Amino acid sequence: MDEKVINVAMQIILNAGNARNNVMSAMSAEMSGDKKKANELLDAAKECVKKAHLQQTEAIQEEARGNKMEIGLLFIHAQDTLMTIASEVNMIEQMIKMNRRLEEKINENSK
Repeated sequence: MDEKVINVAMQIILNAGNARNNVMSAMSAEMSGDKKKANELLDAAKECVKKAHLQQTEAIQEEARGNKMEIGLLFIHAQDTLMTIASEVNMIEQMIKMNRRLEEKINENSK
């Protein structure tokens, strides 16, 4: 596998990993009641996923232009990691929304 593919794969993995760290911290902040911090960390996680996805898209577009890339296990791992963590970010975003709706309902009912 050439160095360019390795660099792209590592950037995807790095950004996806940062997204996971941020989204897990966002969930912790949400559960601790720090909604502002949770929002900031969720936004940071989504930005990391976006960066990783852009790296993947550039590689796909490069091949579409006719520049074949030798894809190895590392690149496949990078794509798998990105897909998994993108799903985690989406799921935790929904969990945070659900938590806030439940809190609103509890607060409404306790009045």
